[in-house]
Amino acid sequence: MERGGYTYIITNKYHTVLYTGSTTNLATRIYQHKTKYFPNAFSAKYNLNKLVYYESHFTIQEAREREKIIKGWSRQKKMDLINKFNPEWKDLYDELEI
Repeated sequence: MERGGYTYIITNKYHTVLYTGSTTNLATRIYQHKTKYFPNAFSAKYNLNKLVYYESHFTIQEAREREKIIKGWSRQKKMDLINKFNPEWKDLYDELEI
């Protein structure tokens, strides 16, 4: 059976850096970002631990394709996406019911 996937955007406390990723388990992956599970990763280096956007997909392949599309966007276009979904830029991690 094919696993679903998620595309997400995380940022830091000051919203100066945006990181787009994809995963099959959003809650676990965001927890890894928050705890710097991979200490040498880009997200750990820039303290990216605030989930500000996510979307679900039927397959991980769809999530990865969407990740590549979003990564190709300008910062402003990513910010517009976040502002539509989460205008207060609050951390959505605690609200995950996945």
